[in-house]
Amino acid sequence: MVRLGNFFFHYRNFLFPVFYASLFIPSSVIFDSYPVSFFIGLGVILLGQSLRALTIGLAYIVRGGKNRRVYAEDLVTEGIFGHCRNPLYLGNILMLLGMGLVANSLLYLSIMFPFFVFIYQTIVLAEENYLRNKFGEAYDRYKKDVNRWAPNLKGLRKTLTGMRFKWKRVVLKEYNTTYFWITGAALLAAAKTGAFESMNRFLPALAAIAGLFVIYIYLKFLKKTKRLVSD
Repeated sequence: MVRLGNFFFHYRNFLFPVFYASLFIPSSVIFDSYPVSFFIGLGVILLGQSLRALTIGLAYIVRGGKNRRVYAEDLVTEGIFGHCRNPLYLGNILMLLGMGLVANSLLYLSIMFPFFVFIYQTIVLAEENYLRNKFGEAYDRYKKDVNRWAPNLKGLRKTLTGMRFKWKRVVLKEYNTTYFWITGAALLAAAKTGAFESMNRFLPALAAIAGLFVIYIYLKFLKKTKRLVSD
């Protein structure tokens, strides 16, 4: 499983767009009422995004590895990492679950989403193997005290009040993720509600998507020119 996790980690930037695209494959529905599916899905997405934002704002950890291999300079145990060992991955899982609900796709939630969770599980096992080899007993103690997936809410209030939330870091690190899920959700909703079949609906949907793109480019510009830097 560790070798498989290293494989998925190496190629994950190529795999995840496949999951994103699979949301648009025609499928049987989960809910007969699309608004129900949409708003439940949106709530789950926002929960995942909030978890990611809270994690990054308090204590950021580099998850991109080095040369597309598992890598860590430090063992980060503060912030939300003191309550869950993989809060960023858990946030991603919640967001992909929510996107499946927004798509109202039985195919996605019964096949693609479980496979997505399996991939993350193997990646986590590969990362745990790396961290154990590098940090030894310190990682063993951390692993014993903090759950892999299920967040432990004990002491969370102390964590939130005892650390400074760095919102600029959240914007800089999360604008890509936020843009893609909002755009994806907007496209799915437009497709499911027939917005592309009527000019009166199509133009407002197109304007909203174009507006999101302009905001995305502006944030990218601020980051590139260092007009917005992490505090």
